[in-house]
Amino acid sequence: MSSSLSSSSYPYPPAIKRCPTKPILSTSVPLSKPEIEPRKRPHHIISSNNHSGNAGKTPQSRGTLLDLEKLKEREEKERKEEVNRKIASKKAISVILRREATKAVIEKKRGPVNSKKLLPRTVLEALNERITALRWESALKVFELLREQLWYKPNAAVYVKLIVMLGKCKQPEKAHELFQAMVDEGCDANTQSFTALLSVYGRSGLFDKAFSLLEHMKNTPDCQPDVNTYSILIKSCLKAFAFDKVQALLSDMSTQGIRPNTVTYNTLIDAYGRAKMFAAMELTLVKMLSEDCEPDVWTMNSTLRAFGNSGQIDTMEKCYEKFQSAGIQPSISTFNILLDSYGKAGHFEKMSAVMEYMQKYHYSWTIVTYNIVIDAFGRAGDLKQMEYLFRLMRSERIKPSCVTLCSLVRAYGHAGKPEKLGSVLRFIDNSDIMLDTVFFNCLVDAYGRLKCFAEMKGVLEVMQQRGCKPDKVTYRTMVRAYSINGMKNHAKEFQDLVEKMDETCSAMKRPDF
Repeated sequence: MSSSLSSSSYPYPPAIKRCPTKPILSTSVPLSKPEIEPRKRPHHIISSNNHSGNAGKTPQSRGTLLDLEKLKEREEKERKEEVNRKIASKKAISVILRREATKAVIEKKRGPVNSKKLLPRTVLEALNERITALRWESALKVFELLREQLWYKPNAAVYVKLIVMLGKCKQPEKAHELFQAMVDEGCDANTQSFTALLSVYGRSGLFDKAFSLLEHMKNTPDCQPDVNTYSILIKSCLKAFAFDKVQALLSDMSTQGIRPNTVTYNTLIDAYGRAKMFAAMELTLVKMLSEDCEPDVWTMNSTLRAFGNSGQIDTMEKCYEKFQSAGIQPSISTFNILLDSYGKAGHFEKMSAVMEYMQKYHYSWTIVTYNIVIDAFGRAGDLKQMEYLFRLMRSERIKPSCVTLCSLVRAYGHAGKPEKLGSVLRFIDNSDIMLDTVFFNCLVDAYGRLKCFAEMKGVLEVMQQRGCKPDKVTYRTMVRAYSINGMKNHAKEFQDLVEKMDETCSAMKRPDF
């Protein structure tokens, strides 16, 4: 494997035109000795001989009085500014204390829980933080607190944000209750709010309700579905591999006179690419161009990812050339896709060429970039380069994620380096990285490969301490490790757990088409 930087034969975007930097010219000026001025008397010192009225004052004494008046004015101005600063400081402290009190009420640390005079900004910030973090239970509690405030006025936009969040958390019942509460408070249900509720049903696999709501929108004035409504429902169907429903929705759009936009086509291209339905993907792209719907960088990235993930590197490069010739400029995500594709295909020279290009034209690496290259060199067994990139990532103050740690653990497990696993665990103990089940599965696999069975079983206790539940992958990995080493009794113990989980999954409700 060659990890050295090298040039590439395939085209990259043209270099950005930059003005050549001119060297700063410095002129040497001979330093001359400064002339020493005679020492002047301070203006505030007034001679005792000058108390005899203005008529007998000399020009020098009159200038001294003027300077004294200016000094007094400046001192008065500074005194007023100091007073104003103190007043502003007291007001700032008061606001801060009120905000802290509001936060305390929100977190239920102290103070009256049902306070109705909390600061609007702090309550709204707390609500927005919880919505962004998808902490739906806490967000709903803060929203109830918001509704109790004296200054509260119903706002449909806030309801829509909450409903979208509940959709991402797959809480359709709560979303429906919130939608009804919005209507009861006098907010008009419009296309945007209906689309938000429809997206909840789609994400939760409740397609009967989603299509029923779509028909209701068609028959409701001022709530007609738009291209965004259809695009969201199409995306949900594609995730459930309900391709027949997708075609029905596209036909319905045509009947309603709604033309798919770039987002709709990008959603279709990405889904067909991930499903390796390359013929359907190419037909969608051709149809997109035939309807004068301009492709964008998302179209290019979805196409490159589809061919790159399937190992069709030549096709990926040809598509890159065509998109580039059409005037579509790459983004950092484009280069990440190229790096990932070349890394998985073992084309490290081309991968290094992309890295060199990014450095030359000042594309800042993101955490995704680092995760891709660390994983690529780790899979190739180049631990030295992998560790160098990990150190570089930390020096750039980019916080590693679970994906980063999984790549390190996987590489050390394959390389037979148990002591290196210990260093990763020590790094985790000194950090605040939130670990997930995927990381622990990688750790179980690494210990199994290294035949450290006590440590492998101990991972289950650590998972319990950190609030992570083992899944089927966890137990199957342990079964495989025990079986390979002839430990049949241990393997049977965890195989029984896998079968119980399979029974539970089979009893779960599937999408209702």
